[in-house]
Amino acid sequence: MPEYKKILLVVDLSDDSQLVGERAKAIAACYGSQITLLHVVEYVPVEPMGEALLPTVQIESELVDRARKRLTELARKLALQDSPQLVETGGIKTEIIRTAQRLGADLIVLGSRERHGLAILLNFTEDTILHAAPCDVLAVRLH
Repeated sequence: MPEYKKILLVVDLSDDSQLVGERAKAIAACYGSQITLLHVVEYVPVEPMGEALLPTVQIESELVDRARKRLTELARKLALQDSPQLVETGGIKTEIIRTAQRLGADLIVLGSRERHGLAILLNFTEDTILHAAPCDVLAVRLH
């Protein structure tokens, strides 16, 4: 069995992020691993709707700032405040794979939700990561 020395913990900052983080911590405790937390702010371009619309750069900056604060709070709750915390912008799937490669991650830990109906037919982040990742992937089942 491979040893996981570098774990990339991918969180969406929802309430379920705590559970995903606890799973990553349990694995890290077994292997003496370093955990790096990652949240990706997926930029969604906004169509101009009038003069009062904030400039695009300002909106993205505010989203990133808000995400950094929430990631810091999650790290504190998980007692991982000394672990590296990254907030990246771009496509979620692309940034997760790129970050895992850049860090030389041995394991990516992320959450996975059950899907029903039309959602089953769509392309999902966990599935894409599983097939494109440069390392093992643990998808924590969320309800």
